[in-house]
Amino acid sequence: MVENQLIFELHQVCFAYPGGRPLLNNLDFHLRAGEKVGVVGSNGSGKTTFLHLLMGLLAHQQGEVKLFGNKVVSRHDFAGFRTRIGLLFQDADDQLFSPTVIEDVAFGPLNQGKSVAEAKALAMRVLARLDIAHLAERVTYQLSGGEKKMVSLATVLAMEPEVLLLDEPTTGLDEATRAKISEVLKGLDLAYVVISHDYDFLADVTGLTYYMHEGRFADDAGQVIHNHFHLHPFGSYPHQHSH
Repeated sequence: MVENQLIFELHQVCFAYPGGRPLLNNLDFHLRAGEKVGVVGSNGSGKTTFLHLLMGLLAHQQGEVKLFGNKVVSRHDFAGFRTRIGLLFQDADDQLFSPTVIEDVAFGPLNQGKSVAEAKALAMRVLARLDIAHLAERVTYQLSGGEKKMVSLATVLAMEPEVLLLDEPTTGLDEATRAKISEVLKGLDLAYVVISHDYDFLADVTGLTYYMHEGRFADDAGQVIHNHFHLHPFGSYPHQHSH
């Protein structure tokens, strides 16, 4: 991908489900190659709808959307770009459907035209990269929640996308799995958008974070989140923080 290339460009985009209030309301957004951004906001603020629109699972109703410099209008217009975008669903059970892990991870590469041998070899490389190669022959529905999340990420990475869209990738995970996902994301030379309520995670894996409110990003969006640590010499005694 060309350095600094615009991947997503959204201008005054609106979307509402039939009979519902606008979930995206004159939303502006852009993402360039290599940028790693987070999105936060209250439940129902439109965050997941925003990701699904970027993927082309939903079509915007007003405004303008460009993908890799190309104007897209309908969901059909995304067809030629979907293999360049990897979407990690919030619920791993929405992502996994094959009997075994290796079949799930190889499914995407097979659909991209790779041979069975090529797809399985690629799937094994990705599983090894995520330290879950030992799960290859496991039955998918018998995995733990953390294992399912890691396998879901493997299915996305196996398609070798140019940009990732990640919806709550650490929800319900133990600390070790969460740390592994952080490590993997920081090691990727890819642009990505991450929705999360975990501010420490966002501080670790993103450069800027945008706050979604009433269907668009707040005027002070694009803030850098950072971890803040401090010590109390008498920490066992009750105390208050002033802001």
